[in-house]
Amino acid sequence: MKRLIQHGLMFGNLFHVASPALVERYNRALKHLTGKTTGLTDFHVDISGYSPEVGDELGDDHYLNHAGVNRQFILLSTEQKRCPLLNVKFSTSRDILRRFIVANENQLFALTATDAVAGELVNSVFEVPTAAKLFDIRQVRIEADTTKGTLRQADRLADLVERFKTEDDGWFDDVLIGEMIETAERTGDVTRNPVRLKHEVFEQQNFWTAHFGGLYVFQDVEHPALIASGEKPEGVPLDHVFDCTQGNAIAKFLELNGLVEPIIRARGVDGAAILRQKMGFLAISVLADKGMDLSGLSRSDLRRMAARHAGELPPEFEGMAAMVRWAESGGKWPKIKSDHPAYFYCLRATNTPECDLVNMLLAELTPLDFRQLFICHKDAFYQQYRGWPEAKKDHVVAFLAREYAVDKVGARAALFGHEPDMNGRSVGGEDRRKNSKSGRRRDSLMERVGPWGAISSRSGNRRRR
Repeated sequence: MKRLIQHGLMFGNLFHVASPALVERYNRALKHLTGKTTGLTDFHVDISGYSPEVGDELGDDHYLNHAGVNRQFILLSTEQKRCPLLNVKFSTSRDILRRFIVANENQLFALTATDAVAGELVNSVFEVPTAAKLFDIRQVRIEADTTKGTLRQADRLADLVERFKTEDDGWFDDVLIGEMIETAERTGDVTRNPVRLKHEVFEQQNFWTAHFGGLYVFQDVEHPALIASGEKPEGVPLDHVFDCTQGNAIAKFLELNGLVEPIIRARGVDGAAILRQKMGFLAISVLADKGMDLSGLSRSDLRRMAARHAGELPPEFEGMAAMVRWAESGGKWPKIKSDHPAYFYCLRATNTPECDLVNMLLAELTPLDFRQLFICHKDAFYQQYRGWPEAKKDHVVAFLAREYAVDKVGARAALFGHEPDMNGRSVGGEDRRKNSKSGRRRDSLMERVGPWGAISSRSGNRRRR
């Protein structure tokens, strides 16, 4: 994994904790939350304050995430909003933390100038012994305060000031006035500089969780379902439960809910170019498994090598090639149905609130596309990376560092960006839900049956590793 770390592809964009003051504040917060401290004087933290170095020192990578349910956090700076979230257990956690920091940025900036802010993402359960328990997690709220209890003291001071102003004998109550002075010494003047955090409640309806081998939970869609990376769980309160080997059923679920669209017909992206790159990724996997040297390989070199070994390339390659031929030269329309191995490689998420979750699912269903796997599902990428040949590791790291890491925002926009519709609006969110619930009117045969023909009634498309 050293290659990934050296190129900023693993543990990248973390917040550096190096000053004695920050280390001391971190230890106060860590002691407050876990009863532990670190002896390190230099380490890095993610958006939640988790540090891989501290986790290694303590021998516990989950020291801020006991039982993987109510994640605790330590904020030393509002700059942590730009950091990733490591050891993810719920796909919604980073977005919740980021939105909390952004909504309270000014207040948190003032609080973290002198202290750390420690808190927890709180939901209604403390552990998930069964998959059914996940469905009790409907909302997540944030509880937070400084290690010195500044917010708690500020609330108390506000109550004291209100008593002082409203009680008839408040002006003559020496005990009350003494409490106000003592509390104000710790909080400052809350009447002029109120210290309060917006504790928004966050809905958690559609999400991925690492529990039970990985589950994609879609509750807030017209046709709900659960999709399991491993074995299908029992006892969940949904009628439709699939695993990742049931390609046809997943395809129908995604289509019925309007969650995917063909890359080749998507607005705002060069669909043919994206599919050509995906074909290159598949060729790399085959060539690497044959022990070939991939160092310094240009795209033209890769095309020539792929041509020489065309008979050994997987069926996903030919399916995407047929789609590219149709797009670029108007050839015969390729009938790639949902039981074809290339089917999910030719899709991307539509512009809905669930687009990140859907792209994450598609990344797991298309494991040979290492770029999408890295961008959308890093845990699955790291797991696969460990088993790759050295030549493939070198080539993939070099490609990601060269083509993705230098411009992450631009790369994501080129792959997953959505252009506005003809009225200048971005079709998504409530508009997308209204369209799907009222029934989408499709004017052409291609739109009615999809670009691959009608969805096959056969189940198949086992994931290829």
